Amino acid sequence: MSTPLPHFERWGSLAGKRVLVRVDFNTPVAQVDGRLDVTDDFRIRATLPLFEQLLDAGARVVACTHFGRPDGRVVEKYSVAPVRRRLEELCPDVELLENLRFNPGEESNDPAFGASLVAGFDYYINEAFSASHRAHASIMVPPTLIPSAAGPNLLREVATLTSILESPVRPFVAIVGGAKVKDKLGIVKVLSQRADHVIVGGGMAYTFEATQGRTIGSSLFDESYLGVCAELMAGGKIVIPSDARGLPSDADFGAGGPDEVIEWGENIPDGFQGLDIGPASVATFVEIIMNAGTILWNGPMGVFEDPRLSAGTEAVARAVAASDAVSVIGGGDSVAAIQGFGLEDEVTFVSTGGGASLEFVELGDLPGLAALRESPWSHS
Repeated sequence: MSTPLPHFERWGSLAGKRVLVRVDFNTPVAQVDGRLDVTDDFRIRATLPLFEQLLDAGARVVACTHFGRPDGRVVEKYSVAPVRRRLEELCPDVELLENLRFNPGEESNDPAFGASLVAGFDYYINEAFSASHRAHASIMVPPTLIPSAAGPNLLREVATLTSILESPVRPFVAIVGGAKVKDKLGIVKVLSQRADHVIVGGGMAYTFEATQGRTIGSSLFDESYLGVCAELMAGGKIVIPSDARGLPSDADFGAGGPDEVIEWGENIPDGFQGLDIGPASVATFVEIIMNAGTILWNGPMGVFEDPRLSAGTEAVARAVAASDAVSVIGGGDSVAAIQGFGLEDEVTFVSTGGGASLEFVELGDLPGLAALRESPWSHS
């Protein structure tokens, strides 16, 4: 991605201009005193500096976002009403449009719907890095119709990820976790070429472990990826767990339960499933992390939402926070873990990108970024 992203400051005076800002306010909500309210306004607060800068410059600002998965239909529980209320409390001069995904044209990248969004607007700003891996109408169409630019948070996300991929302080340690190996195999391949160590944990690790002839009980496993995992292991960069913690195969997990967690060494017997890394793996991973110069972490080490199975993820999170390395946390579960353990202020950068972060690391670009660079107004 050699061409720089356009910045809105090049537009000069915004007095009297109408600016549409694509944000990602897909925030968690819950019933509070009989109505749905936002329970985590991090993404809203992160956008306030941009809103205030635009308002101070005399612009009229309107924001638009997706919210949940209404599948192109108007579904009351996916109305942005609770998000709008919170935005009005924090920044009452910014209007928020109704859920973009109420219109089927959003996810189908319909040019007519995209054009309707920017009708009457002078400028467009994409401040939704976390949605920029999706070729949806609100991301792709506006840059073809009106002067468009990247918002400061989007620029920061791109600059941070680019820096750690192109010029990391070494040793560069990548930590990749999560449930399904197929979802993360692409990023593991890329990182095994760029990083000094790639720590693999979570459910995806058991397919890697199976390549070493280890028994994994009923743990998550995808036989179709055994060959690729074996090739990656042969490269010498991948570090996998040496022991595990888990439960019987028929045990409930995720929110706690009566079953006591069991620990195993390299092999998990039939009738049991690994759901967290064990103490020996923790010790190995922590030692690697504490010697790192750069850390990229995406994905937990186990089912950390269950307090019985959170020890591995918490140990990794605390090691990342205690490290002197440049540390970048990406992916919803990793961010939730860092925040849940109260460590978000102890790391260098918390990405809101989720799937967008993964795709950017893997491919080096995103459809939404390309749309901004290719806009007819990108250099004017």
